[in-house]
Amino acid sequence: MNCRWLPLRQLHWFTLAVFGLVIAARGAGAAELQYPLSIAAGPDNALYLADLNLPGVWKINDGKLQLFFEGSKKFRTPLNRVRCVAVDAKGRLLAGDSSTREVYRFEEGNTPKPLTKGGIGIPMSIAFDSKGNIFVADLEIHRIMKVPEEGGEPVEFLAVPAPRGLAMDQDDRLWVVSHGKDQLLRISPDAKLETIVSGRPFQFPHTVVLDAELNAYVCDGYAKAVWKVDAAGKPVKFVEGPPLMNPVGLAWQGDRLLIADPHAKQVFTVSKDGKLEPLAMEPVSK
Repeated sequence: MNCRWLPLRQLHWFTLAVFGLVIAARGAGAAELQYPLSIAAGPDNALYLADLNLPGVWKINDGKLQLFFEGSKKFRTPLNRVRCVAVDAKGRLLAGDSSTREVYRFEEGNTPKPLTKGGIGIPMSIAFDSKGNIFVADLEIHRIMKVPEEGGEPVEFLAVPAPRGLAMDQDDRLWVVSHGKDQLLRISPDAKLETIVSGRPFQFPHTVVLDAELNAYVCDGYAKAVWKVDAAGKPVKFVEGPPLMNPVGLAWQGDRLLIADPHAKQVFTVSKDGKLEPLAMEPVSK
């Protein structure tokens, strides 16, 4: 069709229609991060991302970003409000969901299996001890809850003010990001609490991960930073500022630190020397 000979009104609608088709073609099936909150490293160099607004979980492997599980927009359906992901010692992916008040473990066929029969309120983070027990930071009831590996009724491990991030070290000590009067805590296997970072140096901390030397790294969304906390409990900023906008999720993959930033809609990598750059991801059709 030769557009030069169309009447003006017809040309206007023809142009809008073509423009709409182009936009639709670009968007149809395109994989795109929407609000990535949590990141976990799995076997075979795979990464998993909890995306609150998708809602669901993405998988990144060999530089390819693709859907792993897409939940429903309907409230009270699995992973409608997914908050966190974690990978256990057997390479199985778990996800916490506040919509169904549940922790799920993915079985064959990427099917989420509920583990607690709705026994968790707002699961913000998941960690595992050497026996396979599952620990969940429940922001709703201000408790760390313990769940058997095979699933079952959660039991209280310890009360902690507004727990958000969890990390387990090789001695089965649980490190906790709290929004209480002291922001980084550590709990022994027999539930004895100690303070690692006193007071409130962080503006809005979310997640904690550990390196091999037991340095702790804490995401601080409001400060647009990741802090490093040494054995003496002294926090210093490891990376900060743009391109970080609101860093929330952290995970180690080998010797690189991964950061999930929901406002930037991006995953960033940080090398040992503090070099920060976006993670290269090629979207794969849904």
